[in-house]
Formats: sequence, structure tokens, C-alpha cells
Amino acid sequence: MCFGFQESNRLLRKEMTSSTIEKGISIDLIDTPCLLVDMALVEKNLKTLFSKLSGTNVKVRPHLKTVKSPEFAKLLLAAGATGVCVAKLSEAEVMAAAGIEDILITTEIMGAPKLERLEKLIAKHAQVKVVIDSAVGACAMQNAAKNAGVKLSVFLELNVGQNRAGVEPGEPALRIANEISKQSNLQLIGIQGYEGHLQLLPDETERKRLCAESMEKLMSTVALLRQNGHKIDVITTGGTGTSEYCVEAGANEVQPGSFIFMDVAYRRAIGQRYENALTVVSTVISKPSESRCVIDAGFKSLSTDSGNAELRSHTNMTYRPAGDEHGIIESSNSKLQLEIGDRVELIPSHIDTTVNLHDYYYCHRGGRIENVWRLSARGKVQ
Repeated sequence: MCFGFQESNRLLRKEMTSSTIEKGISIDLIDTPCLLVDMALVEKNLKTLFSKLSGTNVKVRPHLKTVKSPEFAKLLLAAGATGVCVAKLSEAEVMAAAGIEDILITTEIMGAPKLERLEKLIAKHAQVKVVIDSAVGACAMQNAAKNAGVKLSVFLELNVGQNRAGVEPGEPALRIANEISKQSNLQLIGIQGYEGHLQLLPDETERKRLCAESMEKLMSTVALLRQNGHKIDVITTGGTGTSEYCVEAGANEVQPGSFIFMDVAYRRAIGQRYENALTVVSTVISKPSESRCVIDAGFKSLSTDSGNAELRSHTNMTYRPAGDEHGIIESSNSKLQLEIGDRVELIPSHIDTTVNLHDYYYCHRGGRIENVWRLSARGKVQ
């Protein structure tokens, strides 16, 4: 028995020593912990989203803070997305370097090092867009655009209830729009209002009602800006949990991100609208008792900001992290149906923060590796 285990390890080492993993090998030969992506389910999720919005003239600008990968960005664009969002300038740099042009950076950019980098980016990539929510921000973007010798497209960011960034609706928003219009190198093309505080509300009726309230703030401000001569072409908003409600209220662009992979938190909120296409695969490394085993995935493999991950196929078992590199699986029954060396798949509780812990996606179809894609924007938070 020991020989057999060692022999399988020898074969595994032979298979995995090359710098790239061969296409077509079994997913059982991939080392753990790792991100495993079922491409058939990804394609199903893409079809579900774009089918819902077909015929609405609403553009989809997926948020890449979820995938952090140019390869998945290109997959989204091929499926029908008209552009992409990123959260940070460093993510935009990665995507632009990979040939992706229509990029909206959804977080305000401030500070001398970032502004210098922004100048270089927009000088080479004319379709990069930014958000502004203050007169200070308008001035900073004007200087960057002037130094780069470009006319920079900007969105006014509005606080629609999340109470994060964003100018307040109504007259405060109009004042900032007026400031933007004074800048010779800026062009106000749209407004952004993200109702992130509503994405995970489990009561769909309440989520829809509160989304309507947020959208009223957004649409009334759009009307005010237009009445005062501002050309607001794009109304961008919405996430995985609210996009369809935003469309009903008048948005013409949505920014869902998590839908492509899904996670436990979104499943609890919106049900099985989309499939869980990504799991973290882990190996049982110890079994101290009949009802408890230890796996090689802890805090450094699975984020816990939205609770603990769940096992994909073992409904009578629960997972909890037990340190940086250890996790514990326990059974509600007296005996755990797992042994040392077994592998388990876990559905992350929060996809965005889990993905950012890993270097590669192991993309498979029918249990055979199709591609291994690097998370090129992993850790890009500046």
C-alpha cells in the first residue's frame, strides 16, 4: 500500500515538474490548494446573464475585480461585453498591457505616484475612463489629462445609499458636474452609482424595493444634470444581485462581476440563478478522529470575510479554517466519509477576496485541464 502511494506521487511529480501543465491531464493531478474552474459552467453563466439583457439595449461592462485576469476579460468581451471595469489603476495597467482598451476605473484616483502612472496610461490608451466625486478630483484629473495631452472621459460618481465614495445626489452632484465641465481636458460622459449595500440582501422583494430607491436618486440626478446642460450618455450601475432591477429603472449599462464564478454569499442571496463555476480544491492531510479531518486550505487559501466556505458535494460536512494553512472538516454524522489523501472541492464564501489569494486558474472541461491562466492582476491594489 505504501509503495502504491509513493508510486502515484512519483508519477505525479513527473507530470507536474514542467513549467506549464499539459492540456488534457486529469484535474486529479493538480496540486492543492488551487482554484478549479469549470468552463462549461462559466459559459452557462455568461449565457444566462447576456440572455437576460438581450433586446434591452443595455450594455454590460463586467467588473474585473472578480476575475483579475486578462484571459477571462477577453472571454467576457467575446460573450458580448462592450467594455470592462476595474477597481484600481494597477488592474487597468495589467488589462491595457494585455490589449484590452475600453476600461473604466471605478475607484477615485488620488496621490502623486498614481497620477503620474495615470498620465502614462491615458497617453497610450485613449479609451481608459475614470470616476470623479469632488472638485479636488476634477482638478487632479484635469492636470493628468493635460500632461498626457488627451481629452479624458470621466464619470461623476454618485452616492446612492452605500455611503462609501460618491457625491450626494441633487445639487451637490450638479456642483461637481459644473466643476468637471470647466476643465478643458475632461469630458463628462456619464454617471456611476453603485448600490453595493443591496447586493446580498436575501429578501428579493426588499432588495428590489431598495434598489428602486437607489435608482431614484440616480435617475433624478441624471435628469437634473441634463436640465442644466450636461450630456449624460451613460448611466452605469448594478451588480450581480441588482442588475436587472437597475435596467428596469433606466440604467443603460451594468457592472456585474461575481456572476461568472458565483460564491456562497451570492447563492444565499439570489439562489441558483448562476452556477458555482469555481471551487478551491484541497487535500485531506490528517484525520485525527472519525468525525474530523484536516485539509491543506486555511486562511491563505479561502477568505472568510463573508463567512466560511462550503463543501460542494458533502452536505453533511462543514468546513472551518484552523490557521493560515489548515482547515478542518467535520461531519454531522458520527463517521466522516473522507480519508487521508482524499480531495475535496470547496465553494468560496466570497469569490473576489478568495481569487486574490491565488496565482493560477486551473480551467477544465469534463475533468480534463483545458487551460492554466495566471491571475495577472492578483495583488494589484495600488
